[in-house]
Amino acid sequence: MTNPATPALAWYGDDFTGAAAVMEVLEFAGYPSVLFLDAPDAAALARFPDRFGIGVAGDARSRSPDWMDANLPGMFAALRATGARILHYKTCSTMDSAPGIGSIGRAAEIGLADGGWAPMILAAPALGRWQAFGNLFARAPQGVARLDRHPTMRHHPVTPMDEADVRRHIARQTDLAIDMVDCVALGADQGAARLAEVVAAGARIVAIDVMDDTTLAAAGQLLWQAAEAAALFVLGSQGVEYALVAARPRAAKVTLADRVTQIVAISGSASPDTARQITLAEAQGFTGIRVDARAALDPRGWNAEAKRATRLALDVLARGGSPILFTALGPDDPVLASVADARTSAGIAADDANRQLSGAMGDMLAGILRKAGLTRAVIAGGDTSSHATRALGITALIAKARIAPGAPLLDAHRADAAAMELVLKGGQMGGPDFFIATRDGPIAPAHAKDGT
Repeated sequence: MTNPATPALAWYGDDFTGAAAVMEVLEFAGYPSVLFLDAPDAAALARFPDRFGIGVAGDARSRSPDWMDANLPGMFAALRATGARILHYKTCSTMDSAPGIGSIGRAAEIGLADGGWAPMILAAPALGRWQAFGNLFARAPQGVARLDRHPTMRHHPVTPMDEADVRRHIARQTDLAIDMVDCVALGADQGAARLAEVVAAGARIVAIDVMDDTTLAAAGQLLWQAAEAAALFVLGSQGVEYALVAARPRAAKVTLADRVTQIVAISGSASPDTARQITLAEAQGFTGIRVDARAALDPRGWNAEAKRATRLALDVLARGGSPILFTALGPDDPVLASVADARTSAGIAADDANRQLSGAMGDMLAGILRKAGLTRAVIAGGDTSSHATRALGITALIAKARIAPGAPLLDAHRADAAAMELVLKGGQMGGPDFFIATRDGPIAPAHAKDGT
């Protein structure tokens, strides 16, 4: 597709955890990749030569359409300038978006401003995401749920889901014509014919079903073929990369994260999965420290709260323990309502309050790491990761080792400090023992014991 020095794929992640998850899929499948925090210049690219994938971690998921209009055209132009044939706008695997915030539809309009069409792949069976006849399903604690009935996503604090049909959901955000290639066509090897049919009929966004390994590889083959014919703009989760590598697999050896004696974690996630992970970690020797999110709405109040939480975390570390600083335990935590009330009283928009809290949590984490001299940290929550990672002074990330699908151990390169190990965890990622595995190293599944 390209010469060895030119990336074949470039991506922009609409939050940091998702951007890192793309890199994980590629890197561990034998496609070397690097993730930057800003559009890389020639000097930055020269530090990481011969990469198949070049990514930028962003925060568009928490931004308005006006912000996208001002920022995404330049970002897309910079990524296209790398020579990559595929430009991927990475979305959440559960479509966290709405017309006024994180609009996938507006991002599509910007990416397709010069014409053409975009495939959209959201499902990834490895992550517990499936799409059938345009409807998206996700794994839940009690089994698999259609997205509009999912116990987490239907109660999402910013973008609650009331529509599982991906076409209807995106149609609320754009006037671009949307169609689909369904799993029956893919399974019958009729995917290419169906794709040609809907594009010829005027579809600008084409949602592609993925239900299993067969449809995943078939979807990936459609992407490869389209990109060989013309430069391609793609929408979707890391399911895009899962599909690409399923269609053209390479030999790869996945390293599991090793054990360290201590870690520190911050969490701004209200997911029930994260709540269970924190609770189990506390039962296994971690120390949970609740952080009052309301304090972040007032700089004076936050200064006192950050000092208190930092002191407690450093005390835990001094005793040989591992602290988890969190703002909520699940979607039913009463603190969420009190934060919303305080925000409304202060006249602060939800996305602005979220950025204030996430950045403040990142500053607090940076201070703890600096004082304690730790080398491994976790940031839980997609929006929290987006804003908090920048507070750590990180410039580039490389996937280093496996912890859980969608949440790898990363080598974090910093401009003015030594590299560190960082894990960015979306709310629904990881098993119940996630924080324990991040400290002690994950238990290898039977099929991975030989390193494959």
